[in-house]
Amino acid sequence: MIDAQTDGELLSGYVDVWWQAINDFTDLLEELPAEEWSTPTDLAGWDVRAVASHVAHLESILAGNGEESAEVGEPEHVTGPMGLYTEIGVVNRRDASPDSIINEIRAAATARHTRLLADPPTDASAKPEPIFGGVGWDWRTLLRNRPLDVWMHEQDIRRAVDRPGGLDSVAARHTAEYLAESLGYVIAKKVGAEPGATVVLDMAGSDPVAFTVNDARRGERLPAVPAEPTTTLRMDREAFIRLAGGRCEAEPGTVRIEGDEDLGRRVLDSLATTP
Repeated sequence: MIDAQTDGELLSGYVDVWWQAINDFTDLLEELPAEEWSTPTDLAGWDVRAVASHVAHLESILAGNGEESAEVGEPEHVTGPMGLYTEIGVVNRRDASPDSIINEIRAAATARHTRLLADPPTDASAKPEPIFGGVGWDWRTLLRNRPLDVWMHEQDIRRAVDRPGGLDSVAARHTAEYLAESLGYVIAKKVGAEPGATVVLDMAGSDPVAFTVNDARRGERLPAVPAEPTTTLRMDREAFIRLAGGRCEAEPGTVRIEGDEDLGRRVLDSLATTP
């Protein structure tokens, strides 16, 4: 069993990664001229302003500023209740200036960071307050997800405004390796690979990971990379997060399949596990 001290160290590490992601995100926003805030991103219906507004919305709630309300209508790009919820922050900041959105993110994140340092959570399974949208996450899930969300949105904006970068940060590695943990679910449930099939993900910047489908048809991470896996997927970090994040196709030449080509292609087509 993980003791409280280990939990505390784990959660503190997530806070550090999130804080870096926040600073990298706002630094990027500050580089952008006002006209680039209306640039469409890979996220349907969202431009740069909408992405920044979404981050401001969630960070504001987590800082204790309370839930917001807005008439969001029925946007074509929204596909579920959580999508309607996240649209609230976008609608409420539609007329806000770039500076005000950046300042809101910085103020909310700073307040929350200060609180987390002064009174750090020590039980990863406990439920934090506040949390947005009634999501029932524990501290481990919340603090692990925040750097992923912020960093993925940094990359959404970078692609939109053609400012590549940020792929070697601590938040980048955290996000990519977190998303890679879903590979077992992908091959077993989304792809429906047969028991015994093994897939290795060899992603630049991280150690290779291997998953198999067990006899119960569940994805299972293997303790070591097998000598002869069914399929090996080799790619750079950006290619993986584009695919696993459901954003867009990887750049040509950045993904290679070895072994069972059909299984590899089906896995690549099913990698998206986050909107």
